[in-house]
Parts: sequence; structure tokens; C-alpha cells
Amino acid sequence: MNILMRVWTYFATNILQQPAFMIGLIVALGYILLKKPWYDVLAGVIKAIVGYLILTVGSSGLVNNFRPVLVGLKDRFNLDAMVIDPYFGQNAVTAGVEEVFGKGFGDAMILLLIAFIVNILLVRFSKLTKLRALFTTGHVQVQQASTAYWLIMFALPGLLTKHAALLVVMAVILGAYWAVGSNLIIKPCQELTDGAGFTLAHQQMFGIALNTWLAEKLFGGKKGKEVKKIDDIELPGFMSIFNENMVCTSILMLIFFGAILIILGRDYLTESGFLAEGASMVFYVIQTCLYFAVYLAILQLGVRTFVTELTASFQGIADKLLPGSVPGVDCAVAFGFGSANAVPLGFLAGFVGQIIAIVILIVMKSPVLVICGFVPVFFDNASIAVFANEKGGIKAALILPFISGLCQVFGSALIAGWVGMAAYGGYLGMWDWAIVWPVMTGVMKFLSYAGVAIVVVALLAIPQLQYRADKEGYFLMTEDWEAYKELKAKQAK
Repeated sequence: MNILMRVWTYFATNILQQPAFMIGLIVALGYILLKKPWYDVLAGVIKAIVGYLILTVGSSGLVNNFRPVLVGLKDRFNLDAMVIDPYFGQNAVTAGVEEVFGKGFGDAMILLLIAFIVNILLVRFSKLTKLRALFTTGHVQVQQASTAYWLIMFALPGLLTKHAALLVVMAVILGAYWAVGSNLIIKPCQELTDGAGFTLAHQQMFGIALNTWLAEKLFGGKKGKEVKKIDDIELPGFMSIFNENMVCTSILMLIFFGAILIILGRDYLTESGFLAEGASMVFYVIQTCLYFAVYLAILQLGVRTFVTELTASFQGIADKLLPGSVPGVDCAVAFGFGSANAVPLGFLAGFVGQIIAIVILIVMKSPVLVICGFVPVFFDNASIAVFANEKGGIKAALILPFISGLCQVFGSALIAGWVGMAAYGGYLGMWDWAIVWPVMTGVMKFLSYAGVAIVVVALLAIPQLQYRADKEGYFLMTEDWEAYKELKAKQAK
């Protein structure tokens, strides 16, 4: 048993928690199953890993670039508050889980393993479960396993003395959430990418599904009339420069974040080590804001590099091991499709929503105050904007991320204060964990084991309802996208 645990720990640490190598492993397995020559397998693995590492550089750069704003808002205005961010949330669990529940953090990694197996089994028996998506985003799985570990122990204290039963219950709930959430947005992803053959496996899967539906229902054009998307807007005169993504991103960041950096002031930025002594404040602000455009361009390059290899190789896994399945990948992959300008616009709309919600918490003297983290405000709201723009145009791409920003702050403050995570400085804070998981936690807390049954049944019912709504095209959309489009064209006549 010890040997198996050591093997699992090595795999989890060096592969599962390192998405680039997890993607490389999947690509290698897929191409081997497709009986590709060894040199094609090697080339595909290298391109997939390098592509994902490029994406990681872009993502990390965006997060680090936002750090002066994040730290400054907290320190400059003396806010003693928790940060809504996946990494702060994971640190809060690590710091507090033993003190609050008397449990070690190591069990969260065992939970991850069992939940991943549950996800694989649910997809393997897709004809019965109607689930087609394998969650492959390892670092996200670690963050979610940590937060779920805390939430479920809070909801079901009776299981704290039953170690095996606790882990099994947690794994079934978390594994079902991974499988159902990533399956839920297969259709939006296929429509956005014209059948690229992947879905998103991240922290806002239910959020994307709901907001895509709302965009179509509330902002979508009437039959035969197209909605005006961001890229359809022809700006007059000098404003036409905003049609260029790199220029649009740079100017918007200069206006919004340049203003915040100026408010924070030279003295604060110098004392905190963000601005070198004697350096130009003007050029520091310009460079910091322009780096947003740089990191977005890097991120999009990474997407283009690894997605082709992943989707081509995954066909081998789908054919031989998990029929009709697709890989679930990082939400940043969506930024390489749809309108590029939807990314900064969604980010800024969500940021405004979060700031307004934080001000409301301060004014109402909320016992839990929130500091916005970059990961939720950017990756949630930019992703929602990309999908909302496709269905509902520019109005949807601005209004829905704004509402999302409000939900992230209010929902996180409510759940983190209730379960006790706020006291340890952080909460995961992204859409599903600010809206969906608080509801699930409440159901389990007040209904106990009956609540667990209700949560699991409700999750597993979702793909069944999706299938009933489109029996003919449900599996076809992942097996043969062109045939699926032909089917939909016939049905529309």
C-alpha cells in the first residue's frame, strides 16, 4: 500500500499537478493509440508541452502584472480582508483545516485521485451517464479538491470520524461536478471553435453555461436577425484604432489601471518595491499597463501551439478508451477563439462589478470584507464575455460579466464567512464556487445524507436532460462535427 501511495504521490506532484506534463502524457497516449510513428509522437508531445508552457507564461505574467493593484488596494486603504483567489483559497485550507476539523491536508490529494477515477468511470460509461468530458486541468483539480475538502467536512461533520466514507462521499460529489460541469459546455465550446474538439475544465463551467444561455435568451437577435458582436462594430475616425485587439487592450488598461496606479501614488509603489527609486512614474505606469497586451498575446500563442496537438491526439483516446469523449482544458484556451476584444472588455466589466460589490460590503459593515483577486476577475469574466459575445453581442459581453463580478464577491463573502474560511485569509472565489457550491453546501448541511443524494442526483440528471433535448445530435457533436452541422441545417429547414 505504501508503494502505491508513493507512486501516486510522485505522479500527482510531477504530472497531474503540472498541466503541461499532463497534457504531454495525454498527447503521447493518444498518438500511441493512433499508432503514429515514434518521431511523430515525440514531436507532438514537445509541441503540446511547449505550447502549454507558453500559455502558462502568459497567464502568470497577467497575474503578476496585476499584483501592485491587488496589494495596493489592500495596504493603501488598510483593508483587513480575505482575498478571493484560488491560490489564497488553497493556502487558507492548508493553514486552517487541521485547526478547524482536526484533519490533515494530505487527504485532499487522496480525494483528488478518487474523484479523478470517478470522472473517468462516468465518461467510460457515457452511453448510460451521457457524460463525454474528461477533466484534465490538474492545477485546478488541486485547488478544487482543497476547497471541496473543507466545504464537505463543514456540511457533513458526522463523517469526520469515518475516514473512508468521508473520502468516498467527497470524491463522488467532486468527480460528478468535474464530469458534469465540463460536459455542460461542450456545445458552447464546439460552436465557439467550430468543432475544435475540446471543452473547458475550470472554475466557471456552470457560469459559462448559464451566461451563454442568458446571452442568447436576453440579448440574442430575433429569428433571421444577427446580433451585433464586438468585432462587427465599425468605430468612426480615430476610434477605429480600438478595432485592433493589441491597441484596444493597451489603451483600456492605461485608462483603468493607470488611474489606479496613480491613485496608489509614487511613494507607496516605491516603498513596496514595485517602482525603483528615482525611476519615472509615467513610464512605469505605461509599461505595466502595456504588459497586459504582451501577456495576452503570449497566452494566445500558447493556445494555438498546443490545442491542435491535443485535439488531434485525443482522437486515439476517444476511439479506444473513452468513446465519444473530449478533453477538458484551461479556460484561457477560449481566448484564442471568438472576439479577442471580448477578453479585456469582459475583464474590465467584471472588475467594475467586483469593486462596486466590495464598496457595498464596506458601507454595510459586512463582517467579511473581500479583496478581488486577479484570477477570478480576469479568467471568469473574460471567459464569460467571449461566450456571451458569440450569442448576445457586445451588450451581453459587458452586462453579464459585470453581474458575474457582483456574484463573485457577494457569494464568496457569504460562503467563506459561513464555513469559516474567511478567517484564514482566502477563498477560491470563482463563479461556480461563489454560486453553485454554496448552494450544494447548504443543501448538504441542512439535509445531511439526504442532501448528498439530492446533490449527486441533481448533477447526474443534467446530462440526461441535455441528451433528451437533442438525442440525435448529442453524441454526434463530439464524434463528427461536420455531420452534426449538416444535421442541424436539415432540422432548421
